[in-house]
Amino acid sequence: MSYPLRQLRPVVLILLSTFGIVASIAFRFASLPAASSYVLAGCILVTLLSLAVDVVAGLRAGEFGLDFLAAVAMASALWFGENLAGAIVAVMYAGGQFLEAYAHHRADEGMSDLLAKIPRTAHRLRGEDIEEVSVEAIAPDDIILVRCGDVVTADGILQSKNALLNQALLTGEALPARLVRGSEVMSGTVNLGDAVEIRVLRSAKDSAYAGIVNLVEAAKRSKAKLVRLADRYALAFLSLALAIAAASAIVSGDLHRVVAVLVVATPCPLILAVPVALAAGTSKAARQGILVKGSGPLEALATASVVVFDKTGTLTLGEPVVTQIDGPEDPDEVLRLAASLDQASAHVAAVALLKEARRRHLRLSRPSEVVERPGAGITGLVDGQRISVGSENYVERQEGVAPGGSNGSTALRASVMINGKVAGVITMEDRLRSDARATIDGLRTLGIKRLVLASGDERSIAAAVASTLSLDAVKSRLSPADKVAVIKEERTGGPVLMVGDGVNDAPALAAADVGMAIGSQNLAAAAQAADIVLVRDSLRGIVDAITTARRARNIALQSVLAGMGLSLLAMIAAGLGYLPPVAGAMLQEVIDVAVIVNALRALH
Repeated sequence: MSYPLRQLRPVVLILLSTFGIVASIAFRFASLPAASSYVLAGCILVTLLSLAVDVVAGLRAGEFGLDFLAAVAMASALWFGENLAGAIVAVMYAGGQFLEAYAHHRADEGMSDLLAKIPRTAHRLRGEDIEEVSVEAIAPDDIILVRCGDVVTADGILQSKNALLNQALLTGEALPARLVRGSEVMSGTVNLGDAVEIRVLRSAKDSAYAGIVNLVEAAKRSKAKLVRLADRYALAFLSLALAIAAASAIVSGDLHRVVAVLVVATPCPLILAVPVALAAGTSKAARQGILVKGSGPLEALATASVVVFDKTGTLTLGEPVVTQIDGPEDPDEVLRLAASLDQASAHVAAVALLKEARRRHLRLSRPSEVVERPGAGITGLVDGQRISVGSENYVERQEGVAPGGSNGSTALRASVMINGKVAGVITMEDRLRSDARATIDGLRTLGIKRLVLASGDERSIAAAVASTLSLDAVKSRLSPADKVAVIKEERTGGPVLMVGDGVNDAPALAAADVGMAIGSQNLAAAAQAADIVLVRDSLRGIVDAITTARRARNIALQSVLAGMGLSLLAMIAAGLGYLPPVAGAMLQEVIDVAVIVNALRALH
């Protein structure tokens, strides 16, 4: 793993400053005071020049923070010959930068997992030949062959009679889509049925899937930069320190009091308190199965007042489960025969039937003479009986009857026939997570102002979930770009936390003030785009993460205010002549230790 300059530079500065202090002490013992002073001055100068780059860049961007305050402290120490105090400031400053960089070391990870999923080749039809070409070679009006299990490489129009496609990558919908000839097919979908032919509409670089990657990268670039908590106090603290230093020098006529005041006014408490407290908070979160990519996201999470949820795989389980079995025959026998036949199918409904049969401890038989029509149904022999399992249209085509069963657009229904007669209808739904209700209640208790559902599903499905959980608003039929627009719209109500689990959520996760990816599956792209990843597949981690973030931020704020208060008392004492530079430096170290100890409370 390679680390950028911003992460390596603090390490170099810490080692350099520490070496300078040790070497200085060695030269002192060797009766070489001049060498001791030069070594310290050199170390301070290198750190100061490095810091000056950040100060200038910040001022050009209209930002004023702790970097400028630290630069003034080191420059004044160097100017008045208090090199040891300056070197101590350099070590403390570099230490704070290192802690902050370490906490952020995963924040800029690229979209490698997402990019790895982009198809690299496609099968193009030329006359009677099928040629494998790179996706860059695919042009509009080309006919491509998409085999079972392949990812569609470019947006196009379905040329085959029908197709069964998994669109979860783009829409988040758990159930597969059945398309007929003439339907538009989006790149990034997976063919679950027989090989199909697609006429290309757009080149791969202009496809829906490539658009998601571009959206994520654009959202990351456009995300507002967080202002560090301690930076908000930097200008006032610096102004106060300079005022006390100037007043003490004017009143006493002793310019060295300026040094004494500025030494104890060094921003070490401010520099260290926030990164230590937030790094401790991220450590505590990690023990809870919550991976936070740096102190910035943790601080943003602490201030979030709006939460936007994805539906499928986030609030719901992301896979259909059997909820009801209707019909004239025994439900367990209907399920047993259907599940026995579906052992030969990879359809999402077949997986749900098998799981339910095993949960009920039903004895499954081996099927034979199995024939499956992708997107329609499956037929075969089980225990000498001809069993058919499929959609309503599949049954109608075979028997000319319309099955009964539960109504509503939220369910997937599988009709089961035994020897040509309808034996039952099995209803499957993508159920809410068991902890969804408790999580929503927990967020309300924490004072979250607004809870929104942003889903790619149909309005009826999304509205049913939102109503069950008493959410404040529901947005449906959303594309990845639409979800980004929802984030921007909701930001008017305060900082936004986006919670999702799939590739289709990645742009919104990157665009939100803080993005949170949940679950142990389908996290590749979402985890790359998100600021926080819940390793445990539980919604409860959302409440735990916010609680931990708020506590860490409160402790950081306490440490900042306590450090500033103690430094102010020390500045007054130094201005009055009761605290010389050396004693001031020692006292400042005591203040630093007190601040760090308090900040470490965030670990517990």
